[in-house]
Amino acid sequence: MLLVAPSLAMVAVFVLFPLGFAVYISLTNWPLIGPYHFIGGQNYSALAGDPEFIHSVLFTLLYTAIVTGPIFAGGYGMAVLVRSNRFGSTFFRTAFFLPFIIGLATESFMALLELQPDSGAADYLLGKVGLAHATTAWTVNYGLALTAICVIVTWFAAGLTMMLLMAGMQGIPIELYEAADSDGATWWQKETRITLPLLRRNIALSLIISVIGSFLAFNQFYILTEGGPGTSTQPVVMWIYEEAFVQYHLGYATAGAIALVIVIAIITAAQLYLLRDDTSAARR
Repeated sequence: MLLVAPSLAMVAVFVLFPLGFAVYISLTNWPLIGPYHFIGGQNYSALAGDPEFIHSVLFTLLYTAIVTGPIFAGGYGMAVLVRSNRFGSTFFRTAFFLPFIIGLATESFMALLELQPDSGAADYLLGKVGLAHATTAWTVNYGLALTAICVIVTWFAAGLTMMLLMAGMQGIPIELYEAADSDGATWWQKETRITLPLLRRNIALSLIISVIGSFLAFNQFYILTEGGPGTSTQPVVMWIYEEAFVQYHLGYATAGAIALVIVIAIITAAQLYLLRDDTSAARR
């Protein structure tokens, strides 16, 4: 017991107490500055009828649904490319993972400059192939802004997915592929019948990280669109930020944050259940 006491103390101080205090704040009308009163579940009932909160949740779900597939597909493709020790693999591993090292905030600021009409490189390059013109305003149009952000996030996050999947691929015994080659299996058959089944845990981890990251999206939207035009590209974390630190409705914003934590927990549990491996299912 003495050995785990420091760990339990750390969990209590830095996890359980802040979570419990957040739940308490969500049950008050805490205004950030000034007196507050306990109001029970009024904040939660107000959330159910708040059109801006509901829109932010629906938009976050849409954004998550759009980027999750490309992030996984891009990461898997890059992992297949660099998993061997062929010439140039080290360079490509570094190049593919570099966007994640640079950071999404930095890349969003870079994209903001390049997406500017008349001066950004995006309009110039896309204009050469007829996909844009010199005055295309990417960040003030809902469809264009969402497209640009999804491309940037996919470029940013695919490298982490690549690393997670590549780690699992390198742990697969080479004898399995050699036996498949002797049986005349094609590349596609080896991927679908050997690689993917044995990567189930790595796939689950990469998808969970991707989904949680999408639900917690803030930097790219705050930097590129500030939630606009209007509130059309406002994710739920930005809504929480606006309510807490712009409107000073800390209790109401905390209720939204608790609701977000519950939604993420439910989705994560569903992913773990759907992507559980056969051995875990057999033990159950």
